[in-house]
Amino acid sequence: MTAGNESCTAGLTSMSYLTCLTYILEEWTGVEDIGDYLSYAFYILWLLFPLVVVFVLPGVLIILFYVSILWLHIYKRKNEIKEAYSHDAWIGATEVLATLWDGHGRLWHGYELHGVENIPEGPGLVVFYHGATPIDYIYFSARLHIMKKRRCRVVADHFVFRLPGFRILIDVLGILHGPKEACVRTLQNGHLLAIAPGGVREALFSDEMYTILWSDRKGFAQVAIDAKVPIIPMFTQNVREGFRTLGGIKIFRSLYERIRLPVVPLYGGFPVKLRTFVGKPIPYEPNMTAEELAAKTKAAVQALIEKHQKIPGNIFRALMERFQTQKKED
Repeated sequence: MTAGNESCTAGLTSMSYLTCLTYILEEWTGVEDIGDYLSYAFYILWLLFPLVVVFVLPGVLIILFYVSILWLHIYKRKNEIKEAYSHDAWIGATEVLATLWDGHGRLWHGYELHGVENIPEGPGLVVFYHGATPIDYIYFSARLHIMKKRRCRVVADHFVFRLPGFRILIDVLGILHGPKEACVRTLQNGHLLAIAPGGVREALFSDEMYTILWSDRKGFAQVAIDAKVPIIPMFTQNVREGFRTLGGIKIFRSLYERIRLPVVPLYGGFPVKLRTFVGKPIPYEPNMTAEELAAKTKAAVQALIEKHQKIPGNIFRALMERFQTQKKED
């Protein structure tokens, strides 16, 4: 061992740098054959690297959310906004956020939006299938803002309102928790409003089969009836391949049913191809009941899934679609 170390200090060219480093570590630690331990450690690291990556990549979304929040605080301070939040005061900030998120969608997922002509000029209720994350809705909202200069409000689960630092983002973007009256009022004021009836349950426990988990929910349909607005169905292709959950493990399902918080581990962040398809609007009909409208909306979303999504979903196939130049028909 000492002879090897002397050979390193003598500058012999026949000995590699890695071998010299191994000799030095053996001298310093007093552990013989440390090279074997290092080889084993590097092998384990290489073996676990993909596993680490798929759980770390979702953290990029969290970083982007807090970058957005930081930007809003900077904008507020720079413009000295002292009055209550207003659409006009925050127009510049929302345009920057739309550009940021749309850029991320273009670069990481080659994001496309199809059927935007199906969105009416006036108010409407956008109803969509909820993936493991709402990333597809964020891209849709950003692209819509850039293309049509329109903002789309959204209904979110109560836990979003408890996330640290999110208050300014919630206020500026007009995120709602409800109740029904607030949703109706938003639509009556001429805005677009989006909702995923499956909510957190669908996000966590649906899978690559793209099963719609709406149960017997019909509150969204009653909102559309009360506001007398059309429902616009929407679905994003490969949304389940970008991010997935461990919702198939029973202990996580039991834990969610007990505490009603999204405690199911998330993994993914894969740069799969994402295409959002906006379907034909379902017009307001005064004689249609909430149950009938909910069933009709569910059938419309299911039709979009069957038309645009290969089932079961496949991550590798979704990745390969990034290299397809031909767009799918709307």
